[in-house]
Amino acid sequence: MRDNTAAWIDAPYADLTVRGAPMPTPGPGQLLVETRAVAVNPLDAIIQSNGTVMYGWLRYPVVLGEDIAGVVVETGADVTDFAVGDRVVAYAMGLEKGRDAVSESGFQSYVAVDASLAAALPETMAFGDAAVLPLAVSTAAAGLFETDQLGLDFSTLGASEPRDEVVVVWGGATAVGGNAIQLARAAGYRVITTASAGNHERMMQLGAEAAFDYRDPDAVDRIIEAVKGSVVAGILAVAVGSAEPCLRIARATGATRISMASPPVSFYDQPRRRGLSLTRMRLVLRLGTRTALLQLRSRIHGIRASFIWGSAIAASPVGPAIWQKYLPVALASGRQTPYPDARIAGTGLPAVQGAIDTLRRGVSAQKLVITLDPTQTES
Repeated sequence: MRDNTAAWIDAPYADLTVRGAPMPTPGPGQLLVETRAVAVNPLDAIIQSNGTVMYGWLRYPVVLGEDIAGVVVETGADVTDFAVGDRVVAYAMGLEKGRDAVSESGFQSYVAVDASLAAALPETMAFGDAAVLPLAVSTAAAGLFETDQLGLDFSTLGASEPRDEVVVVWGGATAVGGNAIQLARAAGYRVITTASAGNHERMMQLGAEAAFDYRDPDAVDRIIEAVKGSVVAGILAVAVGSAEPCLRIARATGATRISMASPPVSFYDQPRRRGLSLTRMRLVLRLGTRTALLQLRSRIHGIRASFIWGSAIAASPVGPAIWQKYLPVALASGRQTPYPDARIAGTGLPAVQGAIDTLRRGVSAQKLVITLDPTQTES
């Protein structure tokens, strides 16, 4: 007999509390996964810091968490590609509108996930390493391949001939950026990226042909020079504040699309509590003003700049192309490597809150992962 435990957030802004939770029942097309590792994302910290500002549909208490890796313990109806005992990595969708923010969220011992957003893991890959992938790779894929984003060709993903088209990734050392580099290369595109100087070698290992320090005041000009007149198929702006330099690159190279994975301001820069504050009011004002100005300047120059919603791939052809066709083979062959590196931040669900707090203080080229002991969930 199994018991389930979850790290609950009982109200907006509250710390996580670990206690018992209902055992999820996998629906049609779903898997019940015993989690062996979970990773924290900026999204978890943002939801906790912003209450209902962004995710107003959540009805507390809920469970956070999107990135999980573990073992399948039950399959729902219509599941044919997975069996009990399979080692998987999966994207937990519970926080999305219309989903179950308890049984389908990641920070718990057992979670129900869509089989269409799960991939088999090679036996040699640790659960902790795999857990860094789901939200990052899904967001990168959405930005690169969704038709209302960069709209790149993914029809021959993993077997594409090289193209003489460039994708610029501003923020290559981020979780989304590092996965975007690998996915763009797997689709045949050349990649130019930015990262701090200490991460340049890693960017090349992931597949970038050139990397420039985003702190260099001449970084934009250096990227434009590196393009050397090639067609820029699109620009991915990942880091906070990256949209402005990306717009300059687009104007100079003739690129017509920018996909943005980050807002123009940091949502961490506010108190984690209810009510108005001067800091929160300033943040909202800066967000609205900078977003409006960016959209205006983009449209004037015929450039489409849009924000990425990573879960969009769940309802489009991009989802199965990434999760069902590409990832299992790419992970097994080493073509797609887990990025960023996993940094184990503790063992057991009580460690999740500390990992989120650490994330707020800043983590570079790493993702914070919590490992779970399956023996603690058995009775």
